[in-house]
Amino acid sequence: MSGQTPTKGAPSKRLFIKTYGCQMNVYDSERMADVLSPLGYALSDTPDEADLVVLNTCHIREKATEKVYSELGKLKEMRDERVAEGGSRMIIAVAGCVAQAEGEEIMRRQPAVDLVVGPQAYHQLPELIARSHRARGERLSADFAADEKFDALGPVGRTAHGVTAFLTVQEGCDKFCTFCVVPYTRGGEWSRSPETIEAEARDLAAQGVREVTLLGQNVNAYAGEGGLAALVRRLAAIPGLDRIRYTTSHPRDMDEALIAAHGELDALMPYLHLPVQSGSDRILKAMNRSHTAESYVRLIERIRGSRPDMAISGDFIVGFPGERDSDFEATLALVREVNYATAFTFKYSRRPGTPAAAMPGQVDEAVKDERLARLNALLDEQARAFNAGQVGKVLPVLFERPGRHPGQLIGRSPYLQAVHATAPDRLIGRIVPVRIEGSARMSLAGALVSDDVSGELEPA
Repeated sequence: MSGQTPTKGAPSKRLFIKTYGCQMNVYDSERMADVLSPLGYALSDTPDEADLVVLNTCHIREKATEKVYSELGKLKEMRDERVAEGGSRMIIAVAGCVAQAEGEEIMRRQPAVDLVVGPQAYHQLPELIARSHRARGERLSADFAADEKFDALGPVGRTAHGVTAFLTVQEGCDKFCTFCVVPYTRGGEWSRSPETIEAEARDLAAQGVREVTLLGQNVNAYAGEGGLAALVRRLAAIPGLDRIRYTTSHPRDMDEALIAAHGELDALMPYLHLPVQSGSDRILKAMNRSHTAESYVRLIERIRGSRPDMAISGDFIVGFPGERDSDFEATLALVREVNYATAFTFKYSRRPGTPAAAMPGQVDEAVKDERLARLNALLDEQARAFNAGQVGKVLPVLFERPGRHPGQLIGRSPYLQAVHATAPDRLIGRIVPVRIEGSARMSLAGALVSDDVSGELEPA
């Protein structure tokens, strides 16, 4: 995360936040900047001159954890050099899921760390920093419950960083997939009240946000009155909030009310990230996924029955313990049947403390590599075909920011594809009809339907 956060008066301190992992961490990093702004902290693009550096960590992948320790080593060298040259001392904090899971290990392994803050405790950063100053460098850690965090943050006063925003509505997980650390780092499922979510969404809309993405480890397990479908309908009524997305969903919690909402609400975008992980029932059972390949495919059919143009995204793990060639072939068969617009793929890696880490039948790395390459080739083919299918169509594009080339803007289609087109900067924050003229795996190229950009271009 980088950029400037508006503060009252000239900022007296610099803050650098490096964000790892999921969109929820991006949301958390933005809220950290908000709670630190009253202390005079403004965001810096680099850690070089920062008074406070926060690494907001992810614990899903083993390599991601090691990257955190590597980054801490660099920060220690940077701080030591600065102090040796007579400069101010940098405070180093580790936040997020690695902080929650390995707080004591972080303190032992890297003495340069001053603060360790779990994902439910970052609202305490101002107090922890003050205590650290009073204690002259005492190393501190903290963790609290999610309801305490959101009560402390409040639903308003957040700074919007553009025309789109993430909005956390649910945290934690009760599913206990055998490969996953989330239940141990984020805790059990907990949902914010619809009133506080609506208040935050209205506050964002008042700042010019046109699209929100609702976040949760199991976002469609949202337990507010009426579930996620009722929440989406409530937010769709907010003036100026024209687009709603949500992620990440679990197949078990995709209820009929939410499926129906996709066919009835224009604001609910036709893009759904619905991880399946494997196409083998034997592996799905070992993963404790609570669905079968058949039930997943039938669910996709019901969703597309409600919204025929729905773009489906998924997650896949190859090389889970015990995965045979036949299990992997079942995954390829499921991919062919569903036909994904995009997907995220991973080689299985052991996470300490998870049941799968101790399972027999750990798959050789070379086999994982070969399977991942074959899966990615198939998914790449499907993604390119999906994007190529948009060529010639007119899509409503929400322009978000300038592009790399002069006179170019970048936006998003309803299907979450990046779209670039020649357009004036004043169209940022507008939803504009764009005729798609070209496609690649990750993006689309288009042109404005009308040259008259002085009038109202937004589609009805």
